[in-house]
Amino acid sequence: MAALVETPSSPVANTGQSSAPSVHYLNSPQGLWSWLSTVDHKRIGLMYLFSVMFFFFVAGVFAILLRFELINPGKDIVGPDSYNQLFTLHGAIMVFLFIIPAIPAALGNFVLPLMIGAKDVAFPRLNLASFYVYVVGALFAIYSLVTGAVDTGWTFYTPYSVESKTSVISITLGVFIMGFSSIFTGLNFIVTVHKLRAPGMTWFSMPLFVWGMYATSIIQVMATPVLGITMLLLILERAFGIGIFDPAMGGDPVLYQHFFWFYSHPAVYIMILPGMAIISELIATFSHKRIFGYTPIAFSSLAIALVSFLVWGHHMFTSGQSELAAFIFSFLTFLVGIPSGIKIFNWVATMYRGSLTFQAPMLYTHAFLCLFTIGGLTGIYLGALSVDIHLHDTYFVVAHFHYVMMGGTVIAFLGGLHYWWPKIWGRMYNETAALVSAALIFIGFNVTFFPQFLMGLQGMPRRYYTYLEQYHSLHMISTVGTWILGVGFIIMAVYLIHSIFKGPQAPKNPWYGLTMEWMTTSPPHPHNFEGTPHQIFGPYDYDRVLMDKDGLITFNPNSGDHHEESNGKNGNGKKLKKASKV
Repeated sequence: MAALVETPSSPVANTGQSSAPSVHYLNSPQGLWSWLSTVDHKRIGLMYLFSVMFFFFVAGVFAILLRFELINPGKDIVGPDSYNQLFTLHGAIMVFLFIIPAIPAALGNFVLPLMIGAKDVAFPRLNLASFYVYVVGALFAIYSLVTGAVDTGWTFYTPYSVESKTSVISITLGVFIMGFSSIFTGLNFIVTVHKLRAPGMTWFSMPLFVWGMYATSIIQVMATPVLGITMLLLILERAFGIGIFDPAMGGDPVLYQHFFWFYSHPAVYIMILPGMAIISELIATFSHKRIFGYTPIAFSSLAIALVSFLVWGHHMFTSGQSELAAFIFSFLTFLVGIPSGIKIFNWVATMYRGSLTFQAPMLYTHAFLCLFTIGGLTGIYLGALSVDIHLHDTYFVVAHFHYVMMGGTVIAFLGGLHYWWPKIWGRMYNETAALVSAALIFIGFNVTFFPQFLMGLQGMPRRYYTYLEQYHSLHMISTVGTWILGVGFIIMAVYLIHSIFKGPQAPKNPWYGLTMEWMTTSPPHPHNFEGTPHQIFGPYDYDRVLMDKDGLITFNPNSGDHHEESNGKNGNGKKLKKASKV
Protein backbone atom coordinates (compact mmCIF):
# COMPACT_ATOMS: atom_id res chain seq x y z
CA MET A 1 0.00 0.00 0.00
CA ALA A 2 0.98 3.48 -0.47
CA ALA A 3 1.55 6.79 -1.50
CA LEU A 4 1.80 8.04 -4.94
CA VAL A 5 0.57 11.35 -6.20
CA GLU A 6 -0.23 12.29 -9.69
CA THR A 7 1.80 15.27 -10.82
CA PRO A 8 0.98 15.52 -14.49
CA SER A 9 2.62 18.79 -15.38
CA SER A 10 5.18 19.45 -12.72
CA PRO A 11 7.86 21.81 -14.00
CA VAL A 12 10.56 19.69 -12.40
CA ALA A 13 9.28 16.18 -13.03
CA ASN A 14 10.90 15.52 -16.37
CA THR A 15 13.98 17.69 -16.41
CA GLY A 16 16.03 15.98 -13.75
CA GLN A 17 16.88 19.43 -12.39
CA SER A 18 15.22 21.44 -9.65
CA SER A 19 13.60 24.75 -10.54
CA ALA A 20 11.07 26.97 -8.82
CA PRO A 21 7.43 26.42 -9.82
CA SER A 22 6.01 29.53 -11.44
CA VAL A 23 2.81 29.40 -9.37
CA HIS A 24 2.81 28.45 -5.73
CA TYR A 25 1.02 29.36 -2.51
CA LEU A 26 3.51 32.11 -1.63
CA ASN A 27 2.84 34.16 -4.78
CA SER A 28 -0.73 33.26 -5.71
CA PRO A 29 -2.79 35.25 -4.97
CA GLN A 30 -0.72 38.32 -4.24
CA GLY A 31 -1.23 41.29 -1.91
CA LEU A 32 -1.45 41.87 1.83
CA TRP A 33 -5.23 41.40 1.94
CA SER A 34 -4.90 38.01 0.26
CA TRP A 35 -2.78 36.93 3.24
CA LEU A 36 -4.94 38.51 5.95
CA SER A 37 -8.11 36.95 4.55
CA THR A 38 -6.64 33.68 3.32
CA VAL A 39 -8.27 30.34 4.03
CA ASP A 40 -5.28 28.41 2.65
CA HIS A 41 -4.01 26.14 5.43
CA LYS A 42 -0.42 26.68 4.29
CA ARG A 43 -0.59 30.45 4.61
CA ILE A 44 -2.39 30.19 7.96
CA GLY A 45 0.29 27.78 9.15
CA LEU A 46 2.97 30.23 8.05
CA MET A 47 1.29 33.12 9.89
CA TYR A 48 1.13 30.93 12.99
CA LEU A 49 4.82 30.13 12.52
CA PHE A 50 5.82 33.79 12.51
CA SER A 51 3.65 34.45 15.57
CA VAL A 52 4.93 31.59 17.70
CA MET A 53 8.55 32.32 16.76
CA PHE A 54 8.09 35.93 17.88
CA PHE A 55 6.85 34.78 21.27
CA PHE A 56 9.61 32.16 21.45
CA PHE A 57 12.09 35.01 21.03
CA VAL A 58 10.40 37.09 23.77
CA ALA A 59 10.26 34.17 26.21
CA GLY A 60 13.88 33.31 25.38
CA VAL A 61 15.03 36.82 26.21
CA PHE A 62 13.22 36.58 29.55
CA ALA A 63 14.95 33.25 30.22
CA ILE A 64 18.40 34.69 29.55
CA LEU A 65 17.66 37.65 31.84
CA LEU A 66 16.47 35.22 34.55
CA ARG A 67 19.61 33.16 34.38
CA PHE A 68 21.78 36.29 34.30
CA GLU A 69 20.13 37.47 37.50
CA LEU A 70 20.90 34.09 39.12
CA ILE A 71 24.59 34.07 38.20
CA ASN A 72 25.31 35.41 41.72
CA PRO A 73 23.31 35.36 44.97
CA GLY A 74 21.39 38.58 45.58
CA LYS A 75 20.64 41.33 43.12
CA ASP A 76 22.50 41.55 39.81
CA ILE A 77 20.16 43.22 37.31
CA VAL A 78 16.60 43.06 38.73
CA GLY A 79 14.95 43.05 42.15
CA PRO A 80 12.84 40.21 43.60
CA ASP A 81 9.51 41.55 42.33
CA SER A 82 10.79 41.91 38.77
CA TYR A 83 12.35 38.45 39.05
CA ASN A 84 8.95 36.97 39.95
CA GLN A 85 7.41 38.71 36.95
CA LEU A 86 10.16 37.51 34.61
CA PHE A 87 9.82 33.83 35.45
CA THR A 88 6.03 34.03 35.34
CA LEU A 89 6.01 35.65 31.90
CA HIS A 90 8.70 33.28 30.63
CA GLY A 91 6.59 30.27 31.66
CA ALA A 92 3.22 31.62 30.55
CA ILE A 93 4.46 32.79 27.15
CA MET A 94 6.42 29.61 26.47
CA VAL A 95 3.52 27.32 27.39
CA PHE A 96 0.43 29.13 26.11
CA LEU A 97 1.82 31.24 23.26
CA PHE A 98 4.60 29.07 21.90
CA ILE A 99 4.76 25.36 22.77
CA ILE A 100 1.04 24.49 22.68
CA PRO A 101 0.35 26.07 19.25
CA ALA A 102 3.84 25.65 17.73
CA ILE A 103 3.57 22.18 16.21
CA PRO A 104 -0.20 21.68 15.73
CA ALA A 105 -1.08 25.17 14.55
CA ALA A 106 2.08 26.05 12.62
CA LEU A 107 3.69 22.86 11.26
CA GLY A 108 0.54 20.74 11.57
CA ASN A 109 -1.54 23.27 9.69
CA PHE A 110 1.01 23.34 6.90
CA VAL A 111 1.76 19.66 6.40
CA LEU A 112 -1.18 17.59 7.70
CA PRO A 113 -3.48 18.21 4.69
CA LEU A 114 -0.52 17.67 2.35
CA MET A 115 0.35 14.39 4.05
CA ILE A 116 -3.12 12.94 3.59
CA GLY A 117 -3.54 14.28 0.06
CA ALA A 118 -6.22 16.87 0.92
CA LYS A 119 -6.57 20.25 -0.72
CA ASP A 120 -7.19 21.96 2.62
CA VAL A 121 -8.53 21.32 6.11
CA ALA A 122 -12.21 20.45 6.55
CA PHE A 123 -13.22 23.93 7.79
CA PRO A 124 -10.91 26.53 6.20
CA ARG A 125 -12.78 29.55 7.61
CA LEU A 126 -12.75 28.08 11.11
CA ASN A 127 -9.01 27.62 10.63
CA LEU A 128 -8.58 31.32 9.86
CA ALA A 129 -10.81 32.19 12.81
CA SER A 130 -8.60 30.11 15.11
CA PHE A 131 -5.60 32.19 14.06
CA TYR A 132 -7.31 35.49 14.79
CA VAL A 133 -8.63 34.19 18.11
CA TYR A 134 -5.03 33.29 18.96
CA VAL A 135 -3.95 36.83 18.01
CA VAL A 136 -6.62 38.39 20.23
CA GLY A 137 -5.55 36.22 23.16
CA ALA A 138 -1.93 37.14 22.51
CA LEU A 139 -2.84 40.84 22.55
CA PHE A 140 -4.26 40.39 26.05
CA ALA A 141 -0.99 38.78 27.09
CA ILE A 142 0.98 41.69 25.62
CA TYR A 143 -1.35 44.12 27.41
CA SER A 144 -0.46 42.31 30.64
CA LEU A 145 3.23 42.86 29.89
CA VAL A 146 2.87 46.62 29.72
CA THR A 147 0.42 47.01 32.61
CA GLY A 148 2.37 45.52 35.47
CA ALA A 149 3.03 41.95 34.24
CA VAL A 150 2.17 38.95 36.45
CA ASP A 151 4.09 37.42 39.37
CA THR A 152 2.08 34.29 40.19
CA GLY A 153 3.96 31.69 38.18
CA TRP A 154 2.46 30.25 34.99
CA THR A 155 0.13 28.05 37.08
CA PHE A 156 -1.72 31.08 38.58
CA TYR A 157 -2.12 29.22 41.89
CA THR A 158 -4.74 30.53 44.29
CA PRO A 159 -5.05 32.22 46.72
CA TYR A 160 -2.02 34.32 45.68
CA SER A 161 -3.37 34.91 42.16
CA VAL A 162 -6.55 36.31 43.77
CA GLU A 163 -4.58 38.67 46.00
CA SER A 164 -1.73 39.74 43.68
CA LYS A 165 -1.81 43.36 42.50
CA THR A 166 -0.41 42.46 39.08
CA SER A 167 -2.32 41.97 35.80
CA VAL A 168 -3.74 38.53 36.52
CA ILE A 169 -7.16 39.17 34.98
CA SER A 170 -5.86 40.27 31.58
CA ILE A 171 -3.40 37.40 31.14
CA THR A 172 -5.84 34.73 32.34
CA LEU A 173 -8.43 36.22 30.00
CA GLY A 174 -5.84 35.88 27.24
CA VAL A 175 -5.34 32.20 28.15
CA PHE A 176 -9.12 31.71 28.18
CA ILE A 177 -9.44 33.19 24.68
CA MET A 178 -6.51 31.23 23.27
CA GLY A 179 -8.17 28.04 24.47
CA PHE A 180 -10.83 28.51 21.79
CA SER A 181 -8.10 28.72 19.16
CA SER A 182 -6.73 25.39 20.36
CA ILE A 183 -10.19 23.77 20.30
CA PHE A 184 -10.91 25.07 16.77
CA THR A 185 -7.63 23.64 15.48
CA GLY A 186 -8.19 20.28 17.14
CA LEU A 187 -11.75 20.00 15.84
CA ASN A 188 -10.61 20.88 12.35
CA PHE A 189 -7.89 18.23 12.33
CA ILE A 190 -10.19 15.48 13.63
CA VAL A 191 -12.74 16.08 10.87
CA THR A 192 -10.02 16.51 8.24
CA VAL A 193 -8.44 13.16 9.09
CA HIS A 194 -11.82 11.42 9.08
CA LYS A 195 -13.22 12.88 5.89
CA LEU A 196 -10.48 14.19 3.58
CA ARG A 197 -7.93 11.39 3.22
CA ALA A 198 -6.82 10.69 -0.33
CA PRO A 199 -8.40 7.77 -2.20
CA GLY A 200 -6.65 4.59 -1.15
CA MET A 201 -5.38 5.95 2.18
CA THR A 202 -6.69 3.86 5.06
CA TRP A 203 -6.26 4.56 8.77
CA PHE A 204 -3.29 2.22 8.89
CA SER A 205 -1.59 3.65 5.85
CA MET A 206 -1.58 7.19 7.23
CA PRO A 207 1.75 8.75 8.19
CA LEU A 208 2.43 8.47 11.92
CA PHE A 209 2.60 12.26 12.13
CA VAL A 210 -1.12 12.26 11.32
CA TRP A 211 -1.81 9.71 14.06
CA GLY A 212 0.06 11.90 16.55
CA MET A 213 -1.84 15.01 15.52
CA TYR A 214 -5.14 13.10 15.71
CA ALA A 215 -4.43 12.02 19.31
CA THR A 216 -3.36 15.56 20.18
CA SER A 217 -6.58 16.96 18.73
CA ILE A 218 -8.68 14.68 20.92
CA ILE A 219 -6.97 16.07 24.02
CA GLN A 220 -7.32 19.64 22.77
CA VAL A 221 -11.05 19.30 22.25
CA MET A 222 -11.78 17.41 25.48
CA ALA A 223 -9.40 18.99 28.02
CA THR A 224 -9.14 22.64 27.01
CA PRO A 225 -12.69 23.57 28.11
CA VAL A 226 -11.75 22.65 31.69
CA LEU A 227 -8.92 25.18 31.67
CA GLY A 228 -11.23 27.77 30.15
CA ILE A 229 -13.78 27.31 32.92
CA THR A 230 -11.04 27.43 35.56
CA MET A 231 -9.65 30.70 34.20
CA LEU A 232 -13.16 32.14 34.05
CA LEU A 233 -13.85 31.20 37.68
CA LEU A 234 -10.55 32.78 38.71
CA ILE A 235 -11.46 35.99 36.91
CA LEU A 236 -14.91 36.06 38.54
CA GLU A 237 -13.38 35.53 41.96
CA ARG A 238 -10.89 38.36 41.46
CA ALA A 239 -13.38 40.75 39.89
CA PHE A 240 -16.42 40.16 42.07
CA GLY A 241 -15.08 38.55 45.25
CA ILE A 242 -16.98 35.29 44.73
CA GLY A 243 -15.56 32.67 47.08
CA ILE A 244 -14.49 29.77 44.88
CA PHE A 245 -10.78 29.15 45.45
CA ASP A 246 -9.71 31.66 48.12
CA PRO A 247 -10.15 30.23 51.65
CA ALA A 248 -10.56 33.78 53.02
CA MET A 249 -13.83 33.94 51.06
CA GLY A 250 -14.87 30.36 51.82
CA GLY A 251 -13.22 28.83 48.74
CA ASP A 252 -10.88 25.87 48.33
CA PRO A 253 -7.41 26.41 46.79
CA VAL A 254 -6.94 22.66 46.29
CA LEU A 255 -10.02 22.67 44.05
CA TYR A 256 -8.17 25.11 41.79
CA GLN A 257 -5.24 22.71 41.61
CA HIS A 258 -7.54 19.85 40.61
CA PHE A 259 -9.14 21.95 37.87
CA PHE A 260 -5.86 23.38 36.64
CA TRP A 261 -3.94 20.09 36.44
CA PHE A 262 -6.88 18.17 34.99
CA TYR A 263 -6.18 20.29 31.90
CA SER A 264 -2.52 21.04 32.31
CA HIS A 265 -1.25 17.50 32.59
CA PRO A 266 -3.03 16.44 29.37
CA ALA A 267 -1.64 19.74 28.04
CA VAL A 268 1.82 18.32 28.61
CA TYR A 269 0.83 15.69 26.05
CA ILE A 270 -0.72 18.32 23.79
CA MET A 271 2.85 19.62 23.74
CA ILE A 272 4.84 16.36 23.54
CA LEU A 273 2.64 14.16 21.30
CA PRO A 274 3.15 16.40 18.24
CA GLY A 275 6.88 16.28 18.94
CA MET A 276 6.77 12.49 19.01
CA ALA A 277 4.78 12.58 15.78
CA ILE A 278 7.54 14.55 14.07
CA ILE A 279 10.22 12.19 15.34
CA SER A 280 8.41 9.20 13.80
CA GLU A 281 8.70 10.87 10.39
CA LEU A 282 12.32 11.91 10.81
CA ILE A 283 13.45 8.48 12.05
CA ALA A 284 11.95 6.69 9.04
CA THR A 285 13.09 9.20 6.44
CA PHE A 286 16.70 9.50 7.62
CA SER A 287 17.02 5.76 8.28
CA HIS A 288 15.61 5.04 4.80
CA LYS A 289 13.88 2.07 6.29
CA ARG A 290 10.35 0.86 6.96
CA ILE A 291 9.24 2.05 10.40
CA PHE A 292 9.45 -0.70 12.99
CA GLY A 293 6.17 -1.29 14.84
CA TYR A 294 3.84 1.04 12.93
CA THR A 295 0.71 -0.15 14.71
CA PRO A 296 2.15 -0.02 18.27
CA ILE A 297 3.42 3.52 17.63
CA ALA A 298 0.02 4.60 16.30
CA PHE A 299 -1.91 3.09 19.20
CA SER A 300 0.61 4.33 21.76
CA SER A 301 -0.33 7.88 20.73
CA LEU A 302 -3.98 7.15 21.54
CA ALA A 303 -2.97 5.39 24.77
CA ILE A 304 -0.98 8.42 25.91
CA ALA A 305 -3.97 10.64 25.10
CA LEU A 306 -6.26 8.42 27.20
CA VAL A 307 -4.00 7.94 30.22
CA SER A 308 -3.03 11.62 30.25
CA PHE A 309 -6.52 12.38 31.62
CA LEU A 310 -5.93 10.16 34.66
CA VAL A 311 -2.65 11.36 36.16
CA TRP A 312 -3.25 14.98 37.20
CA GLY A 313 -3.10 14.12 40.88
CA HIS A 314 0.64 13.44 40.78
CA HIS A 315 1.14 17.21 40.82
CA MET A 316 -0.56 17.27 44.22
CA PHE A 317 1.20 14.63 46.32
CA THR A 318 2.00 17.30 48.93
CA SER A 319 -1.43 18.96 48.87
CA GLY A 320 -2.99 16.72 51.52
CA GLN A 321 -4.92 14.38 49.22
CA SER A 322 -5.65 10.91 50.62
CA GLU A 323 -3.00 8.20 50.69
CA LEU A 324 -5.16 5.98 48.46
CA ALA A 325 -5.53 8.76 45.88
CA ALA A 326 -1.78 9.40 45.96
CA PHE A 327 -1.08 5.68 45.50
CA ILE A 328 -3.44 5.44 42.51
CA PHE A 329 -2.04 8.54 40.83
CA SER A 330 1.49 7.26 41.41
CA PHE A 331 0.62 3.94 39.72
CA LEU A 332 -1.04 5.69 36.78
CA THR A 333 2.02 7.91 36.39
CA PHE A 334 4.19 4.83 35.98
CA LEU A 335 1.61 3.45 33.54
CA VAL A 336 1.87 6.41 31.18
CA GLY A 337 5.55 5.64 30.75
CA ILE A 338 4.72 2.39 28.91
CA PRO A 339 3.38 3.88 25.64
CA SER A 340 6.24 6.40 25.65
CA GLY A 341 8.68 3.52 26.08
CA ILE A 342 7.01 1.69 23.16
CA LYS A 343 7.72 4.66 20.92
CA ILE A 344 11.36 4.91 22.01
CA PHE A 345 11.93 1.17 21.46
CA ASN A 346 10.37 1.21 18.00
CA TRP A 347 12.32 4.29 16.92
CA VAL A 348 15.60 2.71 17.98
CA ALA A 349 14.63 -0.57 16.29
CA THR A 350 13.85 1.36 13.09
CA MET A 351 17.37 2.78 13.03
CA TYR A 352 18.92 -0.64 13.59
CA ARG A 353 20.54 -1.70 10.30
CA GLY A 354 19.05 1.30 8.53
CA SER A 355 20.93 3.49 6.03
CA LEU A 356 21.27 6.44 8.38
CA THR A 357 22.16 9.90 7.13
CA PHE A 358 22.92 12.76 9.49
CA GLN A 359 21.54 15.98 8.12
CA ALA A 360 20.31 18.61 10.60
CA PRO A 361 16.81 17.09 11.14
CA MET A 362 18.40 13.76 12.08
CA LEU A 363 20.75 15.49 14.54
CA TYR A 364 17.72 16.99 16.25
CA THR A 365 16.14 13.52 16.25
CA HIS A 366 19.09 12.06 18.13
CA ALA A 367 19.10 15.02 20.49
CA PHE A 368 15.40 14.37 21.14
CA LEU A 369 15.98 10.68 21.90
CA CYS A 370 18.71 11.53 24.38
CA LEU A 371 17.04 14.47 26.11
CA PHE A 372 13.49 13.14 26.17
CA THR A 373 14.68 9.83 27.61
CA ILE A 374 16.39 11.70 30.46
CA GLY A 375 13.26 13.78 30.97
CA GLY A 376 11.04 10.71 30.96
CA LEU A 377 13.16 8.69 33.36
CA THR A 378 13.40 11.57 35.84
CA GLY A 379 9.62 11.77 35.64
CA ILE A 380 9.52 8.26 37.11
CA TYR A 381 11.48 9.62 40.09
CA LEU A 382 8.86 12.31 40.60
CA GLY A 383 6.04 9.78 40.26
CA ALA A 384 7.41 7.78 43.21
CA LEU A 385 5.69 9.06 46.36
CA SER A 386 8.65 8.89 48.73
CA VAL A 387 11.09 10.56 46.31
CA ASP A 388 8.64 13.24 45.22
CA ILE A 389 8.25 14.52 48.78
CA HIS A 390 11.97 15.36 48.83
CA LEU A 391 12.14 16.73 45.27
CA HIS A 392 8.83 18.62 45.21
CA ASP A 393 9.25 22.30 44.23
CA THR A 394 13.01 21.99 43.81
CA TYR A 395 15.20 22.63 40.77
CA PHE A 396 14.95 18.91 40.01
CA VAL A 397 11.37 19.57 38.84
CA VAL A 398 12.55 22.53 36.76
CA ALA A 399 15.20 20.38 35.06
CA HIS A 400 12.78 17.49 34.47
CA PHE A 401 10.16 19.80 32.99
CA HIS A 402 12.66 21.44 30.64
CA TYR A 403 14.15 18.10 29.52
CA VAL A 404 10.64 17.02 28.50
CA MET A 405 9.28 20.30 27.15
CA MET A 406 12.34 21.87 25.58
CA GLY A 407 14.52 18.77 25.18
CA GLY A 408 11.49 16.96 23.81
CA THR A 409 8.94 19.25 22.21
CA VAL A 410 11.11 22.21 21.21
CA ILE A 411 13.93 20.04 19.88
CA ALA A 412 11.41 18.00 17.87
CA PHE A 413 9.84 21.25 16.62
CA LEU A 414 13.27 22.42 15.43
CA GLY A 415 13.84 19.05 13.74
CA GLY A 416 10.47 19.35 12.00
CA LEU A 417 11.14 22.98 11.07
CA HIS A 418 14.41 22.00 9.34
CA TYR A 419 12.78 18.94 7.77
CA TRP A 420 9.90 20.84 6.17
CA TRP A 421 11.70 24.17 5.65
CA PRO A 422 12.56 23.34 1.99
CA LYS A 423 8.91 22.47 1.38
CA ILE A 424 7.63 25.62 3.10
CA TRP A 425 9.92 28.09 1.34
CA GLY A 426 11.24 26.17 -1.66
CA ARG A 427 14.76 27.02 -0.51
CA MET A 428 17.55 25.04 1.11
CA TYR A 429 19.45 26.32 4.13
CA ASN A 430 23.19 26.06 4.78
CA GLU A 431 23.68 22.52 6.09
CA THR A 432 27.03 23.21 7.78
CA ALA A 433 25.63 26.14 9.72
CA ALA A 434 22.63 24.01 10.67
CA LEU A 435 24.86 21.26 12.06
CA VAL A 436 26.90 23.79 14.08
CA SER A 437 23.72 25.37 15.43
CA ALA A 438 22.24 21.99 16.39
CA ALA A 439 25.44 21.02 18.22
CA LEU A 440 25.53 24.32 20.15
CA ILE A 441 21.87 24.02 21.14
CA PHE A 442 22.40 20.45 22.38
CA ILE A 443 25.51 21.40 24.37
CA GLY A 444 24.01 24.64 25.69
CA PHE A 445 20.82 22.89 26.76
CA ASN A 446 22.66 20.27 28.80
CA VAL A 447 25.03 22.81 30.35
CA THR A 448 22.00 24.86 31.36
CA PHE A 449 19.71 22.22 32.79
CA PHE A 450 21.76 19.24 33.93
CA PRO A 451 23.28 21.21 36.86
CA GLN A 452 19.71 21.93 37.94
CA PHE A 453 19.16 18.21 38.58
CA LEU A 454 22.11 18.34 40.99
CA MET A 455 20.83 21.51 42.68
CA GLY A 456 17.41 19.95 43.10
CA LEU A 457 18.84 16.80 44.65
CA GLN A 458 20.68 19.03 47.13
CA GLY A 459 17.45 20.82 48.03
CA MET A 460 17.66 24.10 46.08
CA PRO A 461 14.02 25.33 45.86
CA ARG A 462 12.74 26.66 42.54
CA ARG A 463 11.48 30.20 41.90
CA TYR A 464 13.79 31.69 44.56
CA TYR A 465 15.35 35.06 43.80
CA THR A 466 18.55 34.38 45.80
CA TYR A 467 20.30 31.31 47.21
CA LEU A 468 22.98 30.01 49.54
CA GLU A 469 26.63 30.20 48.53
CA GLN A 470 26.84 26.41 48.17
CA TYR A 471 24.75 26.57 44.98
CA HIS A 472 26.79 29.37 43.38
CA SER A 473 29.01 27.33 41.06
CA LEU A 474 26.11 25.26 39.70
CA HIS A 475 24.01 28.39 39.09
CA MET A 476 26.95 29.98 37.27
CA ILE A 477 27.40 26.93 35.01
CA SER A 478 23.67 26.93 34.29
CA THR A 479 23.78 30.60 33.30
CA VAL A 480 26.75 30.09 30.97
CA GLY A 481 24.73 27.31 29.30
CA THR A 482 22.02 29.81 28.34
CA TRP A 483 24.64 31.90 26.55
CA ILE A 484 25.71 28.87 24.49
CA LEU A 485 22.04 28.17 23.75
CA GLY A 486 21.53 31.79 22.70
CA VAL A 487 24.46 31.66 20.27
CA GLY A 488 23.04 28.47 18.74
CA PHE A 489 19.65 30.11 18.18
CA ILE A 490 21.21 33.28 16.73
CA ILE A 491 23.13 31.20 14.17
CA MET A 492 19.91 29.36 13.33
CA ALA A 493 17.97 32.58 12.80
CA VAL A 494 20.70 33.94 10.51
CA TYR A 495 20.95 30.94 8.16
CA LEU A 496 17.21 30.31 8.02
CA ILE A 497 16.38 33.94 7.18
CA HIS A 498 19.28 34.04 4.69
CA SER A 499 17.96 30.90 3.00
CA ILE A 500 14.59 32.53 2.28
CA PHE A 501 16.23 35.15 0.11
CA LYS A 502 19.51 33.59 -1.05
CA GLY A 503 19.23 29.84 -0.49
CA PRO A 504 19.48 27.44 -3.45
CA GLN A 505 16.22 26.19 -4.91
CA ALA A 506 14.90 23.16 -3.06
CA PRO A 507 13.87 20.08 -5.05
CA LYS A 508 10.55 18.38 -4.50
CA ASN A 509 12.00 15.79 -2.20
CA PRO A 510 15.39 16.74 -0.71
CA TRP A 511 15.33 13.96 1.91
CA TYR A 512 13.96 11.09 -0.29
CA GLY A 513 10.83 10.82 1.86
CA LEU A 514 7.79 8.77 0.80
CA THR A 515 4.94 10.73 2.38
CA MET A 516 2.69 12.74 0.10
CA GLU A 517 3.96 16.23 0.88
CA TRP A 518 7.21 15.36 -0.92
CA MET A 519 5.36 14.63 -4.15
CA THR A 520 4.22 18.15 -4.80
CA THR A 521 6.35 21.12 -5.74
CA SER A 522 8.50 23.15 -3.35
CA PRO A 523 6.81 25.48 -2.43
CA PRO A 524 3.50 23.66 -2.95
CA HIS A 525 0.86 24.55 -5.47
CA PRO A 526 -1.93 26.87 -4.09
CA HIS A 527 -4.25 23.83 -4.16
CA ASN A 528 -1.52 21.51 -2.87
CA PHE A 529 -1.49 19.15 -5.85
CA GLU A 530 -1.97 19.72 -9.55
CA GLY A 531 -3.80 16.42 -9.91
CA THR A 532 -5.80 14.12 -7.67
CA PRO A 533 -3.61 12.21 -5.22
CA HIS A 534 -4.01 8.44 -4.97
CA GLN A 535 -2.23 6.28 -2.50
CA ILE A 536 -0.72 3.13 -3.95
CA PHE A 537 2.20 2.57 -1.57
CA GLY A 538 2.75 3.19 2.11
CA PRO A 539 4.51 6.16 3.68
CA TYR A 540 7.34 3.93 4.92
CA ASP A 541 7.69 1.40 2.10
CA TYR A 542 11.39 2.03 1.70
CA ASP A 543 11.91 -1.65 0.91
CA ARG A 544 9.49 -1.40 -2.05
CA VAL A 545 9.77 2.10 -3.43
CA LEU A 546 12.62 4.33 -4.50
CA MET A 547 12.03 8.01 -5.11
CA ASP A 548 14.56 10.65 -6.12
CA LYS A 549 14.76 14.34 -5.26
CA ASP A 550 12.52 15.31 -8.14
CA GLY A 551 9.78 12.90 -7.17
CA LEU A 552 10.54 10.28 -9.82
CA ILE A 553 9.46 6.89 -8.57
CA THR A 554 10.46 3.32 -9.21
CA PHE A 555 9.68 0.08 -7.45
CA ASN A 556 12.34 -2.13 -5.99
CA PRO A 557 12.73 -5.15 -8.32
CA ASN A 558 13.25 -7.38 -5.27
CA SER A 559 10.05 -6.29 -3.54
CA GLY A 560 7.68 -8.48 -5.48
CA ASP A 561 5.85 -5.59 -7.17
CA HIS A 562 6.17 -7.33 -10.49
CA HIS A 563 3.13 -5.66 -12.03
CA GLU A 564 4.53 -2.18 -11.61
CA GLU A 565 7.97 -3.30 -12.66
CA SER A 566 6.77 -5.19 -15.69
CA ASN A 567 4.70 -2.47 -17.27
CA GLY A 568 6.93 0.38 -16.10
CA LYS A 569 4.01 2.51 -15.02
CA ASN A 570 2.75 3.66 -11.68
CA GLY A 571 -0.79 3.45 -10.33
CA ASN A 572 -1.83 6.58 -12.21
CA GLY A 573 -0.60 5.31 -15.50
CA LYS A 574 2.41 7.59 -15.47
CA LYS A 575 5.66 6.28 -16.88
CA LEU A 576 8.02 5.20 -14.14
CA LYS A 577 11.64 6.19 -14.29
CA LYS A 578 14.43 4.64 -12.30
CA ALA A 579 15.50 6.85 -9.41
CA SER A 580 18.95 8.26 -9.93
CA LYS A 581 19.94 8.27 -6.29
CA VAL A 582 18.30 7.06 -3.13
